[in-house]
Amino acid sequence: MSGNGSDANVDTDTSHAATVGDDTAAGDGVPPVRPIPALRGALGFLTRIPIPGGEPADWHSFRRSPWTFPVVGAVVGGFAGLAFLAPSPWTAAAAYLFALYLLGGVTHADGLADLGDAIAAHDPDRRLDVLKDADLGVGGALALSVMLFATTLGALALATGFAGGGSLPGTAAFRVVLAAEVGAKAGMALLACLGTPAHEGLGSAVVADVGPRSLLPVALVSVPVLLVPPVGAFPALVAALLAGPTVAAVLIVRVRPWLGGVSGDVLGATNELGRAVALHAGVIAWAVV
Repeated sequence: MSGNGSDANVDTDTSHAATVGDDTAAGDGVPPVRPIPALRGALGFLTRIPIPGGEPADWHSFRRSPWTFPVVGAVVGGFAGLAFLAPSPWTAAAAYLFALYLLGGVTHADGLADLGDAIAAHDPDRRLDVLKDADLGVGGALALSVMLFATTLGALALATGFAGGGSLPGTAAFRVVLAAEVGAKAGMALLACLGTPAHEGLGSAVVADVGPRSLLPVALVSVPVLLVPPVGAFPALVAALLAGPTVAAVLIVRVRPWLGGVSGDVLGATNELGRAVALHAGVIAWAVV
């Protein structure tokens, strides 16, 4: 899930990082009081954006600050949403996908692929081993293909400006993309706040030190994406924003019997699936509400 490597490759480093204290109590769900280091850590961890002035302590601030997830979503979604200013819908959809993976890298998608392989494993006892295997199997290839296809179709539906015969203005398309990315990252935050670690590693370092009380700041940071909506677009924005947390809620229930808890790959998969579902949810809401 990290921009610096897969879950399997950073188990040692992140499990050690989880044991190093800072000025915030661990495991009590109370966000740290150092927002700037937390934001630097979140941008450095969740994106490939170069962050000047970063320090190792930023990681500790970030992993105890789940509210930073939707903030990063706003940055990525705001930049990627500019693609919908392109005059051609095909160019807009292509530029949108390019911007997503230019900023976010491919490690979230790698998490989805690993999760797909693990779910497809015939032997449930081997799923954690499959999750850590770097080789791409049929389950992972299918999960990636379906996700990319769904995301592309959702982007095209927004870019063409029509959903069920109703015109979707460019400003509304931009706002749906923004809400979708914020919601996808809010889904990751929900897993961090409510999940239990599947094993030591990247997921445990993010999940272990926060609790349900940290969801309130996540919600407060996410809700502004709904403010001052374009005319008629409010239902589409709500649908796009809530899609990510809904996907996360489904996964948090399903991964317990599959894997025993949340891993870094599950967090990354939540981002990719939440975004794809959010785009379609926004288009459908615009068409039918």
